[in-house]
Order: sequence, then C-alpha cells, then structure tokens
Amino acid sequence: MMTTLRDTGPVSTDLPATALPRLHDAARWLGTWWYLPFFRVSVHRRERIPARGPVVLVANHSAMVDGPLLFGLLGRRSVFLVKQEMFGGPIGIGLRGIGQIPVHRGRVDRAPLTTALGVLRGGGVVGVFPEGTRGQGDVLAAQQGAAWLARASGAAVLPVVFRGTRRPAGAGRRFRPRVDVLVGEPLPAPTGKGRADLAAATETIRVELAALVADLDDRRSSSDG
Repeated sequence: MMTTLRDTGPVSTDLPATALPRLHDAARWLGTWWYLPFFRVSVHRRERIPARGPVVLVANHSAMVDGPLLFGLLGRRSVFLVKQEMFGGPIGIGLRGIGQIPVHRGRVDRAPLTTALGVLRGGGVVGVFPEGTRGQGDVLAAQQGAAWLARASGAAVLPVVFRGTRRPAGAGRRFRPRVDVLVGEPLPAPTGKGRADLAAATETIRVELAALVADLDDRRSSSDG
C-alpha cells in the first residue's frame, strides 16, 4: 500500500524527502509553457531523454534561465543542484518545496551530494551544471560532482547543451530570442573507484559536453545560412 502524507500527497522516492510532490508537479506543469512569451525554444533529439531510471543530467551553463527551462522541458520529475544564494526568502521556500538542492560553492559539503544520491537511488533525475558557474557555456572546465554521483548511484549521464539563452555582451533586451537545446546520447555510469578514475570520468563528461556544444553551434550556423 502506498503511504500518504496528509498535506503533501504520495511519498515520492524520486524527490528529496523535504519536497512536496504535488507542488513539484504543479511547478513542472507551469514549466512546460511559462517561457513561451519570452523565448522561441527548439529541443533537438528529445527522444534521447530516458523515460525512467536514475539519470545524472549534465548541462552547460550560460544564463540563469537554463535550469528553469530544463525543469519544464524534460518531461519527468527532476531536481537540480542550485547555488545556496538562491535559497533566501520566498524564492528559497519555493525551491525547497519543489525539491531543489542548495549547494555551497567553493566549500566541501557532502549534504547536497547525499541528498542527490538518495534521489538517484530512488530512480530520479538530478541536474548538475559541471562548470560550477555561469559563463560562455563552452565547457572549458568541469567539477567532479556529476561523475561522483553517477559512479556512486550507477546512474546514466545525460549531456544536454543550450545556445541562445545568454544575452550577447553589449546587446539590449531581446524580443523572443531563439533558444536551441540539444540532447546528447546517454553515457554509462563511470565504474572506476579511484581518484584518477573519477578525474578521467569528469574529463569524459566535459569533452562530451564541449563536443555537443560544437555540434549545436554548427546546427545553428547551418540554419542561419
């Protein structure tokens, strides 16, 4: 028999224990259309997104909108590692309610990784931006958290890249800019147990993301031409 909570509905194993599943699902529904007045979004190779099972989603990161877009576009529940600074006030309450996981940047903190690992072991999706901060989105460097989570949980690694969310330097406000999202082929979970193996797995993820960015850039250039 499914255990229920009086206020939050069915207990979910694919979300953190502190999340409210009904609130998460309502936010995800909202996430499927909120961007329509602001962006022209095209998702390429959406069929590569696994319909079930644990997934560590890794993405390049060049704008604040990247996470909210992915949250609505994936077609299944997902939680993201989000910088701690976003968790103040009402926004923080909402983020925790839908299961997003706060991370202290530049500090060793196992708590968010433990929470994310629980989500993966429950068959869920955890989103990570391996670059660690917003930039050009070219994935010139990557942190090891995503590879560690995939190795510890046995989850597949799903690379996803964006172009068009970042406003070009010096550009003014844009009217419904074109945004392209390209989903890569899922990668198997890393298997090596040592530090060197983890570093190698991280580099594999970085290289895959960077190659996917280059592929998307070529697609956009071809369509512009």
